[in-house]
Amino acid sequence: MRKTEEEKSKETVSDPLQAVLDALKTQAGEDGKRALPPVHLWNPEHCGDIGMEIRKDGSWWHDGGIIGRQKIVRLFSTILRKDDDGIYLVTPHEKVIVHVEDAPFIAVRIDRKMIEGEQNLVVTTNVGDIFVIDANHPLRVSMDAETGEPSPYVEVRHGLEAKVARAPFYELVEWSEPLDDAANIIGVKSAGEIFELGSVKSE
Repeated sequence: MRKTEEEKSKETVSDPLQAVLDALKTQAGEDGKRALPPVHLWNPEHCGDIGMEIRKDGSWWHDGGIIGRQKIVRLFSTILRKDDDGIYLVTPHEKVIVHVEDAPFIAVRIDRKMIEGEQNLVVTTNVGDIFVIDANHPLRVSMDAETGEPSPYVEVRHGLEAKVARAPFYELVEWSEPLDDAANIIGVKSAGEIFELGSVKSE
């Protein structure tokens, strides 16, 4: 059975995007399992906008079409860099702006591990990053001024953050402890650090 043009388009990426992908594969290897590329050392002259977008649900889009292959998304995630003027995909030869609706990653899971009597909260992101919430990967909670709705984020690397999904955030609240009884402020400990989660309503 012959595939339609629409089906074919979902399996491939356009030329500008393919150029970035090819450069990334050269640096990271075909399987993408090597260490993260040193994007902080790369300063390519060419900078462009090819319609790359990360939506708030964590999905990646290019020129209006979703990038459905997780392997490609994972590869691209390894060369994201946060600069003063935005977030980019960076290779030694090209720098491409990425329009991020909320955060570039999502923390889809948080596991509670006890190491030598100390609580360590281990984060897993939607693109496979795994790390412990600590001084180098701080947790912060932004509160909506109008609704009071919390928006929790954890730093993945070099200013790039993951939005903590609802289910793991509820687990953080369950593992929390009071920090300020008078103000009903709660926080959570991880790797010897305390991170404030915000205030809770008294019953």
